[in-house]
Amino acid sequence: MSEKLTSQKAIELEDQYGAHNYHPLPVVLTRGEGVFVWDLDGKQYFDFLSAYSAVNQGHCNPTIVNAMINQAKRLTLTSRAFYNDCLGEYEKYITEYFGFDKVLPMNSGAEADETALKLTRKWAYLKKGVPENQAKIIVCEGNFHGRTITIVSMSSDPEAKKDFGPFTPGFEQIPYNDIPALENALKDPNVAGFLVEPIQGEAGVFVPDAGYLKKAYDVCKANNVLFIADEVQTGLARTGKMLACDHEGVKPDILILGKALSGGVMPISAVLANDDIMLCIKPGEHGSTFGGNPLACKVAIAALGVLKDDKLSENAERMGELFRSELRKIDSEMIELVRGKGLLNAIVIKPKNGKEAWDVCLKMRDNGLLAKPTHGHIIRFAPPLVINEEQVHEAVDIIKRSILSFE
Repeated sequence: MSEKLTSQKAIELEDQYGAHNYHPLPVVLTRGEGVFVWDLDGKQYFDFLSAYSAVNQGHCNPTIVNAMINQAKRLTLTSRAFYNDCLGEYEKYITEYFGFDKVLPMNSGAEADETALKLTRKWAYLKKGVPENQAKIIVCEGNFHGRTITIVSMSSDPEAKKDFGPFTPGFEQIPYNDIPALENALKDPNVAGFLVEPIQGEAGVFVPDAGYLKKAYDVCKANNVLFIADEVQTGLARTGKMLACDHEGVKPDILILGKALSGGVMPISAVLANDDIMLCIKPGEHGSTFGGNPLACKVAIAALGVLKDDKLSENAERMGELFRSELRKIDSEMIELVRGKGLLNAIVIKPKNGKEAWDVCLKMRDNGLLAKPTHGHIIRFAPPLVINEEQVHEAVDIIKRSILSFE
């Protein structure tokens, strides 16, 4: 009989045989259901990261899992060399769901961002008349759109860029939440698009001023520039609306989705746009072996269906208000700031007695709640959107006890 896997052994295996490109919280998970996960010793935790918002519909959502199992028994992959009986159905469903003419299906969020960049540049040359190889895309400081060479070329995070050059040209950074800076950048006639996260998630859940997205969209329209929304983290009911852009009635020219598009059961992403943009790309100019595979199509339809059927946007709005209001009642000098929208929230931690955000996360783990620091001093809280009022109160109690233990 093989030796029983312990948490320590699982961690050692990853350390020995895996690349050291992550620094996980020391907990080894083996099962998940709804808002909870369990470790190898059977201890239950609230999951307040939701796989960076990929598990909005809850862990192992039965509707989504059943859709995957049923399709997996029939056909998983044909590649786009042939038609299959699932893709057209999915394309119709998702384009009608979000109100666009066309969708280009991909796998990861980073791939979807790369796709949007290519689409923007192609549109600039074919439709806007930008001279060849001169197209420029405006991005924001503090952005996070993925980890590819081109995407880190847009980053302002030294850790993301150090020793990975030379970088892809064609990007200009401006401050986030700064309309005058955007207006100034768009004076350049070679600007093709403005790529923005409606809320900067990885940067620490930075919520821009009310009206920022609408003003940015209007400035783009006035300058014949594409407004590109990266809603990989903020989309799909996370912020209390189906899309974070919906809070200001903004419809992006290009919409980027991922993560919860599969409910966390497999990698699925998508880029949506209307014909005048999407049809700039012709056969052979872009693609993906797994993009739009039959399994992904059925899973995404189920995942999107759950969001609407279970009214998860509405629940995220209500539970988010409750969560922030309860967090703000915690009387501790360690909590410098509470911010967020819907169920995408964060607290800024002020170190005390040598204890920092990482120590708070370890203490919360001990008390039965999992979250992770970002940028050293910020803890992001993003539970599955199926969380209920009783669970919110229980989770806040764990957070409170954990922080106050350092007083």
